[in-house]
Amino acid sequence: MSLGITYRKTRRALGVGFALSLGLTALPAVAQSPTLSEEAFEASKQLYFERCAGCHGVLRKGATGKSLEPVVKKKNADGTVTETGTLKLGQERLEKIIAWGTEGGMNNFSDILTEQEIKDMATYIQMDPPKPPEMSLAQMKETRKVYVEEADYPTEPLHGRNWQNFFVVIERDVGKVAIIDGDTKEVLTHIPTGYAVHVIKGSEKSDIAEVENPGRFWYTMGRDGKMTKIDLWQTPDKMLVSEVKIAYDARDVAVSGDGKYVIGGGYWPPHFVIADAVTLEPLKVVSTRGVSIDGEYVEEARVAAIYNTPNDPTWLVAVKELGQMWQVDYSDLDNLRIDKIDSSKFLHDGFFDPTGRYFQIAANASNQMVVVDAKERKLEAIIDTGTLPHPGPGANWVDPTCGPVAATPHLGEGTVTVWGNDPEGRPDEAWKTCYKVETDGAGLFIRTHPNSDYVWVDQTKHPEADVQQSVQVISKETGEIVKTIRVTEEEGNVAVHFEFNKDGTEVWVSKWNRATSKEPNGEIVIYDAKTLEEIGRVKGLYAPTGKFNVYNRSNHVS
Repeated sequence: MSLGITYRKTRRALGVGFALSLGLTALPAVAQSPTLSEEAFEASKQLYFERCAGCHGVLRKGATGKSLEPVVKKKNADGTVTETGTLKLGQERLEKIIAWGTEGGMNNFSDILTEQEIKDMATYIQMDPPKPPEMSLAQMKETRKVYVEEADYPTEPLHGRNWQNFFVVIERDVGKVAIIDGDTKEVLTHIPTGYAVHVIKGSEKSDIAEVENPGRFWYTMGRDGKMTKIDLWQTPDKMLVSEVKIAYDARDVAVSGDGKYVIGGGYWPPHFVIADAVTLEPLKVVSTRGVSIDGEYVEEARVAAIYNTPNDPTWLVAVKELGQMWQVDYSDLDNLRIDKIDSSKFLHDGFFDPTGRYFQIAANASNQMVVVDAKERKLEAIIDTGTLPHPGPGANWVDPTCGPVAATPHLGEGTVTVWGNDPEGRPDEAWKTCYKVETDGAGLFIRTHPNSDYVWVDQTKHPEADVQQSVQVISKETGEIVKTIRVTEEEGNVAVHFEFNKDGTEVWVSKWNRATSKEPNGEIVIYDAKTLEEIGRVKGLYAPTGKFNVYNRSNHVS
């Protein structure tokens, strides 16, 4: 089948079969263009959504990853036009890139996709990308489901456990979230959520309003745009209390400081949605399409990350392709104030400094960290880093020379960049690189705790398996790597993401199997935060990735 076929539109509810239910209409085929059977086309479309769209975009125009459009024309300074694109790269070259990855940070997929899937994907990305439909507020409201009414919420925990030391753990491949008792290490339940949850956010302690029991309620955002609400006071079988779909492809979610609203950000459609935090009733949709810092209109201007500002009634919304941070004031939804702060591209993820005033976010394509002053609602600074910074939840600590600092690893190189972040107390060091640490491989996540002497960094983006399976520990005192820990030696497994328990005595690391599986195939490995020795493992998990300790996240401990 060629791209000349028009797919019948459908309004089925979207689950993991995201691409199958988009009602896509492909463009007319051209002579000699690559073709796939209908079955292969649909399978590749689904795989592209699951594995590729996050970096390369639904329309394949690129962001963190390069453009995957069939033909890309660039006008040069001398007036000539250079033509590139997937058609020019060709089938054989594309198959090799997909199978073996690139030195620029792209994973190899030889151990995830079959040879036929790689072959079909190479063909698929040489074909014109189908365009997904929009999603209205009315459509969102039709997807809302309530499993526990607000009137039936308990007034105290029903399980008698130390819920503030629970860990909320993403089980990526099966569309679930595990709740683990941090004291007993028991897996209490596996809660169905959206597909491949990217981020989980809980209600937070805030200066805006007195939030009763911060950390009780948690909100997830699936890749398929499904937002779910979890109540940790319920018995494990009733912790999922409601859900709603706000997009077809999404990444992040955040709760307002007063606990009244929850906001979800879409990759497609490119918009954010404000909903009632209690009922998940969608209230307002705001498109993020617009003109970038380069002066170009961007249709696929995606919401990469959203964070509640601890000291102000606002959210910070990172509009990836525009190179803008939008500070959204939720104090009056009818007269929504949005301050659009120009910075750098492509905004991805970030974290606050310890005061909650300054937000530090990676601009991948620019090899920079952008700093926003949430109090003044303006750009504070831009810090040059290594290739493709990616801090994840980030890390703040006090360096003996530079004072308060923060840090990021990088997707494109094996370094950690450390910079000063205390403009009031240490203005001479603020927003300047303090030092860099060379690691064995490029990484995704970095994490520490105020009670720990160490900073932990993973190395999940390196082609050598033994590096992917190890993490490295950096001394806060010396800035040097004091230990490299081999988390796993099992083929196809990587060590990824860190989280401390409530008091900072333990570090939890995910042993993640990159191959999709419907059976438990992962573990969390627990280390003593002082001796750096392994002290236990939590088994029976499905591809565990991100982990979030209730107390640390709801109280801004980093």
